[in-house]
Amino acid sequence: MFELLQAELGVALRDYVGRETPLYLASRLTDHYKNSKGEGPLIYLKREDLNHGGSHKINNAIAQAMLAKRMHRKTVVAATGAGQHGVATAAACAKLGLDCTILMGNVDMERQSSNVLLMKQLGAQVKPVEGTFKDATSEAIRTWVGDLDNSYYLAGTAVGPHPCPNMVREFQSVIGKETRKQALEKWGGKPDIIVACVGSGSNALGIFHEFLRDEDVRLIGVEAAGNGLESGNHSATLAKGEVGVYHGAMSYLLQDDEGQIIVPHSIGIGLEYPGVSPELSFLKDMGRAEFYTVTDEEALDAYTLLCGLEGIVPALEAAHALAYLGKLCPTLPSGSKVVVNCSGRGDKDVATVLQYNKNKLPN
Repeated sequence: MFELLQAELGVALRDYVGRETPLYLASRLTDHYKNSKGEGPLIYLKREDLNHGGSHKINNAIAQAMLAKRMHRKTVVAATGAGQHGVATAAACAKLGLDCTILMGNVDMERQSSNVLLMKQLGAQVKPVEGTFKDATSEAIRTWVGDLDNSYYLAGTAVGPHPCPNMVREFQSVIGKETRKQALEKWGGKPDIIVACVGSGSNALGIFHEFLRDEDVRLIGVEAAGNGLESGNHSATLAKGEVGVYHGAMSYLLQDDEGQIIVPHSIGIGLEYPGVSPELSFLKDMGRAEFYTVTDEEALDAYTLLCGLEGIVPALEAAHALAYLGKLCPTLPSGSKVVVNCSGRGDKDVATVLQYNKNKLPN
């Protein structure tokens, strides 16, 4: 059965999702980060934004929806924050003839109204939950547990009870496998550095996992510092969190002295989660991966920069990874190969960016 599912998934990833996604040399972005001597690293983008649905989320959604159908479940239940996982799940369910219920925080529904409309167009029932993504996740798990015989909880990121983190990681690992293959084809080697944004962890693990045993490949995760780490308004769980248990998993958490969850903040809504993947927590503790932060403003600058230099509109989540290049590139030997996981496209964020820029203008 597993071999048959793998074969079917391979066809779906190729013909429905649109894989392989390109490993694209961002030549003008590369030139932008060269020093006065014309030296600098080569910057490649892993173009997950070109997947069907506009993000890496479909890799996992189509695979788990296939599992749900094989398990004879009638309804798929999922939670979404920025809406990308919701769109991917709705699309996968439409393709496979499954009912789809998406739980989404009312705050996020207002900020990501275009994705809400798209989910509904794809046939999903979108139910509002008071709060944000963390609250939607809690409600989705409750909904699933209340009807285990008929429903399937389609986790969108590498958090929650076992085996959810492992499943998501496994289905997203296609990103890293393709990256290894494409790097070998393009320059006959491996990336020197891989950079990905980190919210709860699915896109970072998806590209990191293939290279965990390659100790000569640096793995860099970039968290959301929001309004600044000292402001308290951020989503930098690995930078500022402490170990705890949330949604059935032990990892780093944003919590106060009494163990109560602190509400996270980021302009990239998909990064607003108070926990993080248990596996990323482990990679931090063992020193295999490095984790840094960038602010909302730095992410917005990177978003604008990529739009202007490459004609690519990244999701604000992915823009956090791009923003770290400004700090990283001056420290690297010339000719180093840097791969940034461009985990999604930014159509959903245009209104957010316009409003942010409008608010910055003097009265």
